[in-house]
Amino acid sequence: MMRLTKIEEYLQTILPEKVNNCWKESVIGDAAVKDAFLNQINAPAKDLLSRGGKRWRPLLMMLFYQLYRPDDDILAFTPLVELPHNGTLIIDDIEDSSDFRRGKPAVHLIYGTDLSVNTGNFLYFLPHVCIDSSNFSDDIKLAAYRYYNESMTRLHIGQGLDILWHRDKEYIPSSDEYMTMCSFKTGALSQLSGRLGVRAGGGSEEAASSMGKACRQMGVGFQILDDVINLTVGNPGKKRGDDIVEGKKSLPVILCSQLGGNMTRLKEIFAYAGEQGVEKAGSEVEEAIAMIGSTGAIEKAKEMALEILSSSRKAIMSSYPASPVLDDISNLFDSFLKPFKGGK
Repeated sequence: MMRLTKIEEYLQTILPEKVNNCWKESVIGDAAVKDAFLNQINAPAKDLLSRGGKRWRPLLMMLFYQLYRPDDDILAFTPLVELPHNGTLIIDDIEDSSDFRRGKPAVHLIYGTDLSVNTGNFLYFLPHVCIDSSNFSDDIKLAAYRYYNESMTRLHIGQGLDILWHRDKEYIPSSDEYMTMCSFKTGALSQLSGRLGVRAGGGSEEAASSMGKACRQMGVGFQILDDVINLTVGNPGKKRGDDIVEGKKSLPVILCSQLGGNMTRLKEIFAYAGEQGVEKAGSEVEEAIAMIGSTGAIEKAKEMALEILSSSRKAIMSSYPASPVLDDISNLFDSFLKPFKGGK
């Protein structure tokens, strides 16, 4: 898709393979820092970005913008949802002691925890360069800063809740608590995609808010499907059931507790798998997956995700006249369902 190609090319200018004078001037001014050190600081992020990724958040932003305008000026803002997303993945893998990401060793295992933490955090701040150097008006730039800061605040609250819940082996959050956590952790950046895409395209603040909320729900549905995939076909580039190893209180686990699952045994497996890892505790992980599945929790979680995505899609589709761009947004929803095609 041409849009994705343009997004990839623009990301390369914001995080180049090798820094150049133009990049240095925009990021650190005329400070005397050797290129070799800057390249090393960028290396963990460049590595992770080079492994691919769905890039659906920047694509979503571009599509919402192009519902209003046919040009590509919104490219300047697309790193606001892709760079911090990758930053969170770097930090998340450290917090969870994860071994793999996108089919390769987690970057902190390659570059060291200290540098990876620093680079992950750097990706949260680098987007200011994109806002400042864009051709948008000052009020749109101000809106971009406001939306971005709100999103990053909520993202970190959501991540904090996730950490606390899998650190506390006994606590099982309610479904409502889980939905709130997801709406912050995963929904914040998807909300930013729709909200800023609409506003930068010329839509009203009201339209931006409405579509932002629909996109936030889209992110929640995506996260729940990701939970289901982890316990069924397995997420690409990760180990099937590694959520069990990490002690994640995903929606299938929460529903399992509500549907009469043997939580005493499940908590024992969580503890054991967390100590041994997915390779050594493989049979126990499979036991946990079977146990969760036997209650109907995995299927129910999938149904809830599909309902959320359907509601989000309807809210978006009913807000605009038919167009090829609107069709592309609908196709993006369909792409989330591909792992479930063919009865999977």
